[in-house]
Amino acid sequence: MPLLLARHLRLPGARHAALGWLYARAEQRGASRPLAYALAFATTELLYPLLFPWYAAASLTPVPTLVQVAELGGPILVGLVLVAVNVAVSEVVLARLEGRGLDRRPLVVGAAALVGTLVYGWARIRSVDARMAASDAARVGIVQANMGLMQKRSNAAEGVQRHKDLTAKLKAEKNIDFVVWSESSVMYTFPEAVADVMLKERVTGGLGLPAIFGAVVYRSSADRERDVLFNTSFSTDERGRTTARYDKQYLLMFGEYLPLAETFPVLHKISPHSGRFSPGKTLDPLLVAVRGQTHKVSMLICYEDILPSFVRSAVRFAEPELLVNITNDAWFGDTAEPWQHLALAQLRAIEHRRFLVRSTNSGVSAVVDAAGRVVKKGGTFQVEALDAEIKWMKGQTVYGLVGDSPYYLMSATAFFLAFRRRRAPAKTADS
Repeated sequence: MPLLLARHLRLPGARHAALGWLYARAEQRGASRPLAYALAFATTELLYPLLFPWYAAASLTPVPTLVQVAELGGPILVGLVLVAVNVAVSEVVLARLEGRGLDRRPLVVGAAALVGTLVYGWARIRSVDARMAASDAARVGIVQANMGLMQKRSNAAEGVQRHKDLTAKLKAEKNIDFVVWSESSVMYTFPEAVADVMLKERVTGGLGLPAIFGAVVYRSSADRERDVLFNTSFSTDERGRTTARYDKQYLLMFGEYLPLAETFPVLHKISPHSGRFSPGKTLDPLLVAVRGQTHKVSMLICYEDILPSFVRSAVRFAEPELLVNITNDAWFGDTAEPWQHLALAQLRAIEHRRFLVRSTNSGVSAVVDAAGRVVKKGGTFQVEALDAEIKWMKGQTVYGLVGDSPYYLMSATAFFLAFRRRRAPAKTADS
């Protein structure tokens, strides 16, 4: 498993190599440099396989004005604005190095892309702010228990009690309407048939408010050697009764499942610590009742919140009023990864104009508004109880409707330009 993970962690660098190769082939076959680079960029952002997908757009989330176009074309469109500006700068540098005249077309495109993005972002932030002001509000509590990876497993009761105590504090001091705990915050494994009853008895019965949290559920199967495991999130009402359930669909390769292990069980002997979870089958939302109204919440477990196409499918299916991500990034230690995860997730709020609530075991827990701004966040590897106002929002965006379709067309064009025959040299009068 370590070797396989190491190979996947090298893939981001290989993506840049693939971009350069695709660009060079298209440029050598007659495509203009700016066009070839833009097409190669879109193709590799869309199609290059990564264990943890990364988009250049995440680097711009600290400047909300520059990322509002994500509602039109997702993270790739934001990245293409970066490309346009950088191609313009490179044209100035290359013209000087090559001793040739300046091609003003890339400069015009780069300037137009930047100015257009800034104007659009400025206008849309004000428009979205007005929508948020007119939307119904609720106060959410977020519990970040900061349980160590081994501590969570060895002392599940302590983990649950820590979540209960912090929830009680939020309820008493902040008057929250509902609370969100992190992925696997409840480290008990519940049989599917009686999970609702056991959860109420052991976890949610005394909370006194609606809750969303993660647990592990198993289903007994007569035709399988082992039980079927699910990485699950539940929503419960103020009396502790289960209102809905979501099973994680995009399982983490090598961590939660081992590719081909169902066909070749011997692989588990090679990687004995890989999980044996099964993916969920439905995108049904969780249900949270606040102030007499029941609201739909689309759940995103672990790294599902950095998958634009998956989140788009969830939003189109469920038409939620809120996005919630529960995760545990403790695996990565005190590194930049939890902050990168948050930056990537922020784009989902813009793409669908919904608030995003993130509850993590060890950070970074946060609330992101519908304009992609972080309105509340905690730290890393700290026990924290956060609260913030969220707005229940509905509606559709261009990206929600169209998705990545334009980039598949760009990818097809890129491969056509990269693999067409080279142009024959022009004949001279002497030949």
